[in-house]
Amino acid sequence: MEPAENTKKESQSTLKSTEEEARPVVVRREPERDLVTWRAVARPFKRRDRQFYVTTFAIAGIVALVVFLAEGLMPVLLIISLVFLYYVLTTVQPEEIEYKITNHGIKIDGKLTNWQFLNRYWFSKRFDTELLVFDTVLLPGRIEMVINSEVKESLRKEISAYIPYEEVPASGFDRLTDWFAKTLPGNK
Repeated sequence: MEPAENTKKESQSTLKSTEEEARPVVVRREPERDLVTWRAVARPFKRRDRQFYVTTFAIAGIVALVVFLAEGLMPVLLIISLVFLYYVLTTVQPEEIEYKITNHGIKIDGKLTNWQFLNRYWFSKRFDTELLVFDTVLLPGRIEMVINSEVKESLRKEISAYIPYEEVPASGFDRLTDWFAKTLPGNK
């Protein structure tokens, strides 16, 4: 075998491998399939009494006065807007929406969050309402879904196939807000 023929065979084999690499890879996407579906309110809700609102507005007024003396009017306007938002969220009852767990991710009222953005999940409770909580890589960092107690076990079975069940311990900020919420009247 002459050296020229050896070079020719090598160049042919190189061409052949680049042609094989140039072939497109076909990825077949699985069609979306609903695994668990239920209807529940959009967020946990609890009716409050007059004493709760009087106490909340008094605390906000004192904080606003102190901030006004230290910083001026703009932070006070921020406090007023936050108190108004809080008042609206605690007086307006949430609507009922549809939740779905699919093979592609979770759907809340038709909006999909893919499994790739979810780290782990756990169950929680607030205002005597069962919650399914997801830890996400997206902002705000958590997604909370109100669940019915009859779908809890089927949720655990279906979701565990995609992400791990692991409860995240409460942070210092979570413990502080829980303590403050418990000290307010009507929030026991």
